[in-house]
Amino acid sequence: MATRLEAPLGTLYVVGTPIGNLEDISLRALRVLREVSLVAAEDTRRTRVLLTHYGITTPLVSYREQNKASATPRVLRRLATAPVALVSDAGMPALCDPGGELIAQVSALGGRVEVVPGPSAALTALVASGLPTTPFTFVGFLSRQRGDRRRQLEDLATRPETLVLYEAPHRLRETLSDLRASLGDRPVAVCRELTKLHEEILRAPLSALVAHFDAVQPRGELTLVVSGAQLSGPRPPALTDDEVTSRLLAAMSGGEDMRAVVTALARATGRPRRDIYARWQELRRSRQATGDRRQ
Repeated sequence: MATRLEAPLGTLYVVGTPIGNLEDISLRALRVLREVSLVAAEDTRRTRVLLTHYGITTPLVSYREQNKASATPRVLRRLATAPVALVSDAGMPALCDPGGELIAQVSALGGRVEVVPGPSAALTALVASGLPTTPFTFVGFLSRQRGDRRRQLEDLATRPETLVLYEAPHRLRETLSDLRASLGDRPVAVCRELTKLHEEILRAPLSALVAHFDAVQPRGELTLVVSGAQLSGPRPPALTDDEVTSRLLAAMSGGEDMRAVVTALARATGRPRRDIYARWQELRRSRQATGDRRQ
């Protein structure tokens, strides 16, 4: 619910800031950051480095996930008297940070929201990946819960557009493994430390990237660009329910990786992966009921 104010709101400037190289900021962004009365920043320490670099002395206030409930009224009160700038940790605000909620409140209260566009890790990685740029889907961060993450990936497995994800270094290995199990061995670009001194872009199939990061400790800020499902070309003849069941039973008997088998059958038949998975669960329960413990 939007906070009620008696005075009309001024302009909230949503300002894109560098994702690494401090030179990647526009003249307009620098002017706005100098002229506003306050800068609401996701990370005041990082933003202070940027402002100091350009000799900007505008006051800063912290606006992040952990304090947004108390910080929002303060920002709105300031907006009633003077313009305010909103910046994220890096890049464009409102993408995977709490800035979107502030923008929604200001809009609901009749305030003006003016975007000063700037760098974006998602778009930078997409362009650098070498994968198709249209269409694409920005996924953001996957769930930290592995079960929820796999369900998300199951829903994305048959999407033909390029996927763009953010990930933390300590979860990269697990995420790459889950991507391979759910989506198959697709081409991927892992973009690390974009626009910074140690920028690195690794373009390879998921299997190669899994092996690489098993041997190399992931570090830095990461953006993943994943090839979409390949739907071009003639579709193979549809399998009947009996044929799907037969293939699942054969895979169980052979001790195959069922996630990979389910994904392959979903891709081959065009059926939702969850339907194939549900059928596998039925067959597994039936086998367990008759004393056959093979999965």
